[in-house]
Amino acid sequence: MRGGILRRLVSEGVSPWLNGFHRGFLQARRPAEPAALEGVRGMTAQPALLAAALSVDTAYHRQLAQLAGEGTGVGEALRALQVEDIRRACDDLGRTYEATGRHEGLVSMDLDAGLVHDADATVAEARSLVAAVARPNALVKIPATVEGLAAIKDCVGRGIGVHATEIYTARRHSEVMDAYCGGLEIARRAGRPLHGIASLASAPVSRIDTECDARLAELGTPEAGALRGETALSLARLMYQQYDEQLGGARWRALAAAGARPQRLMWTVDGPHSSDQAGYAARLVGWHTALALPLRALLAADRWGTPRGDTLGGRQRDARRVLDEFERTGLRFEAVAGRLAAHGEKRLVRSWEALRGTVGTQLRLRAGR
Repeated sequence: MRGGILRRLVSEGVSPWLNGFHRGFLQARRPAEPAALEGVRGMTAQPALLAAALSVDTAYHRQLAQLAGEGTGVGEALRALQVEDIRRACDDLGRTYEATGRHEGLVSMDLDAGLVHDADATVAEARSLVAAVARPNALVKIPATVEGLAAIKDCVGRGIGVHATEIYTARRHSEVMDAYCGGLEIARRAGRPLHGIASLASAPVSRIDTECDARLAELGTPEAGALRGETALSLARLMYQQYDEQLGGARWRALAAAGARPQRLMWTVDGPHSSDQAGYAARLVGWHTALALPLRALLAADRWGTPRGDTLGGRQRDARRVLDEFERTGLRFEAVAGRLAAHGEKRLVRSWEALRGTVGTQLRLRAGR
């Protein structure tokens, strides 16, 4: 049973997440696919998927017609569509949220990608969206730009759960952890309960592997070929070491004593082939982590094979060796990560602009113009 594989991951400490959803899926999934997604513990929204769904998913037609009939502008309509989707997803995972002591069953939602370099505007948008959704298991996504780090700290300090995204290096992950702890300290001083603040820090492992493997393939040497498919796993192992070391530090022990939860590491996977995506389920296994996969990969779970236990802890020496060998080829991982971060930011902005364009088109169609 496919759901059995997901449950096995859960038993290994890994929370399987659905990376992208739409309203029709939320309406249909319980009767149609109960076994396939039985073990899913969270969901993350994707602007590109919402844009595609608005044109073909009949579940949006009634709301679009109502918004068009009321003369609603594109920005307000987009917010209304987004809020309704997130509420439904949060409610869909509500039982999981309560049954796990509010540690699982979370839903990650996007902010306007044009705000990634404006910390104050990001925080204002996060506060507005959280208030509109009004669900305790909703998190806001904040890309880990320099300005995003300040926004993460501010949001957490206000009691807002944050999903830090677009992390491409261990150094940036360390900065994200520091921002989270700093926010928790602000929240503690303000008298806010820390146990209700959840956070994720995610690295797009499939994109890291794709970019690094392409650079290695260009070199064409046996040494470069031996490193293909190893870069993202090595980065994940170093990030996991940072996470583990943080839990043993005095700063975290003081926050934990006040009720704080650790910031969970998440590995996000996309790409064209479900078989490639599913491979990460066996390669990235560590306690208190999450793995976000697209629907097609989750539905192919019966072909994943069996998770082989912890693959992250205690492997830091191997991880450093791989990254050192990557550097000895003449490539610079920080430079590759910088290009990935720049491309990731552009991708987010393009996705958000395309979503706004699709909402405008659908409003005009429903208004008969």
